[in-house]
Amino acid sequence: MSKPKLRRRLHHCECVVCAEHPYGRVARQHQAINRVIAAFDEKGRRRFAGLLALQLGRGGAQLAHAITGLSRMTIRAGQQEINRTDRTPGVRRAGAGRPAFEKRGPRSWEL
Repeated sequence: MSKPKLRRRLHHCECVVCAEHPYGRVARQHQAINRVIAAFDEKGRRRFAGLLALQLGRGGAQLAHAITGLSRMTIRAGQQEINRTDRTPGVRRAGAGRPAFEKRGPRSWEL
C-alpha cells in the first residue's frame, strides 16, 4: 500500500487589500493562487511564485511573498529559473551520484 501524500497547509494572504476586504475579488484571487501552490511540489511552487512575481512587475517578489508566504529568495530563484535561456533540465546524468550501497561490496562499510 502506498504512503498517503502529505498536504501543504494553505497560506492566508497578508497583503493590505486582503486585510481590508477579506471577501473581495482580490482576496478570492489570492486564495485561488494559494490553493494552486499547495498542490505543487517544491520546484513547481518556486517556479509558479517566480512567474507570479514577474507578471506583477516592480515589487512583484515582495507582493508574491505576501500572497504565498514563500521566501523572497525562493521567489527570486524561481524568477531566475524562468528567465534562464539554456532550457536544459536539472536532472542528473545516468550513473551520476553516489553508488548504491549494494554495489560497493560486501565489506566496504568496515575499515
